[in-house]
Amino acid sequence: MSTLLPKFAALGLSESTLLALQKKGFEEPSPIQAQVIPTLLHEQLDIIGQAQTGTGKTAAFGLPLIEKLQAKGEVQALILAPTRELAIQVSEELHSFVGNKGLQVVPIYGGQSMVEQLRRLKKGVDIVVGTPGRVMDHIERKSLKLDKVQYVVLDEADEMLNMGFLEDVESILSKISHKKRMLLFSATMPGPLMKIADKYMGEKKVVAVKANQLTTQLTHQIYFEVREADKLEALCRIIDIEDSFYGVIFCRTKVDVDTVTHALLDRGYAADGLHGDISQDMREKILNKFRKQNINILVATDVAARGIDIQNLSHVINYALPQNPESYVHRIGRTGRAGKQGTAITFITPNEYRKLSFIQKITKTEIKKQKLPGVQQIIDKKWAKIQQNIEQALQNEPGTDYQNLAGSLLKEHSATQVLAAVLKFAFQGELDEKSYRNIQETRETREAKEGSVDSKGTAKLFVGQGKAQGLTPSRLVELIKKVAKTKEHKIQNIEIMDKCSFITVPFSEAEFILRAFKRISGGKKSMIEKAKA
Repeated sequence: MSTLLPKFAALGLSESTLLALQKKGFEEPSPIQAQVIPTLLHEQLDIIGQAQTGTGKTAAFGLPLIEKLQAKGEVQALILAPTRELAIQVSEELHSFVGNKGLQVVPIYGGQSMVEQLRRLKKGVDIVVGTPGRVMDHIERKSLKLDKVQYVVLDEADEMLNMGFLEDVESILSKISHKKRMLLFSATMPGPLMKIADKYMGEKKVVAVKANQLTTQLTHQIYFEVREADKLEALCRIIDIEDSFYGVIFCRTKVDVDTVTHALLDRGYAADGLHGDISQDMREKILNKFRKQNINILVATDVAARGIDIQNLSHVINYALPQNPESYVHRIGRTGRAGKQGTAITFITPNEYRKLSFIQKITKTEIKKQKLPGVQQIIDKKWAKIQQNIEQALQNEPGTDYQNLAGSLLKEHSATQVLAAVLKFAFQGELDEKSYRNIQETRETREAKEGSVDSKGTAKLFVGQGKAQGLTPSRLVELIKKVAKTKEHKIQNIEIMDKCSFITVPFSEAEFILRAFKRISGGKKSMIEKAKA
């Protein structure tokens, strides 16, 4: 057995795959990986995997596929995903496992250039990850051939059902007439999905994995909505407003780690960065500096931060949203250790509310929105800190040289003049308001001022139906629950009028509702929109 990752090796994975896993920072298989990988590698059964997002499904089906397929430039595996975000995520994850096998993995989804997708498909691919609608488009154009497909994966199948893709999925499956192995992954197994399984799958094995309870008890969790271009400025304000900042900044890529680290160093912060390209020797040196608090800011990717066990962190900052709820919990769990409360801060851009809401739902926690500290607020805090430090210094006897210099200065100037000059000389740059850039207001902030979002963080939504269409409060609530999966208690202040209605919901939930109803509108005017002030 390989000495690399013995628990993964025991599942039957090759040395090259184990090496790819090690580079990504994997240590041992998750429960679903431990069951699906050997089944797909060594048995001839179809598989139903019942598991939540964040349990490692992509690696569970992706690793065996990469083991079993050879680069031929023809579509041998088709993976269907409900959203373009998931299609991209799955494609990127699979690509990271390929190693030197030369397999071509391509995502296809709506909103991306059809010309570019046609070019890549014509060039030859081995694994296609796509949304049902765009896959259907390519089938109709005859640009996607399914006659060589050996494996079909339905990822987050219940979400595809909720989004109305079931008919497309059935149409796609019906066009693969030859024998293929099929894998269906879903958090739940409603009746329509069971019918698809019975109709299109052969002898199958059901793998059910109970999601781990994700806990975030000892961490104060907040988020700030900022534009991508303002993230660095927001980060600096958060660091500067704290009495004592000692934290990890999580970035998505190694390029981001380098960019943020250099920007912080340029501004005079004691920071360093960790990512996969840094040697083990250098990694230990950086961590040693961080443990001794010679630097108080560590910028890192998720992979590079694995295995770091450092106590007493005051903050974890998600400079970029993590890929899944488990990653979020692993990140913020680095604070709140040894019974001490830490603070987890997440930056989101205006179009990331859905991802943030999903993390909150899965982790069963509330992440509260806060307003970034203003420049004057930070300057006032710095003045207070300077005064505190000077008062502490006055408790110790200064050296003779300092006393001699002070005496010489006081012969010609008043004590107030001397002290003011010293303070200006020492702290002028630090207390300069011009060292901070303006941060532009986001859409949500503007709407709060205009009245569609109130100071409590709730949004008023307009519903384009009322009593004339037979709408009642209970029917409206049921409809929103069905389309957007919104919890009933979040829908407040329901007003049903003759031809329209209004509701009030938390604005993070409003983003969910608006997108869900826009998705089912079929290009027509959505039934639910933001209420005008």
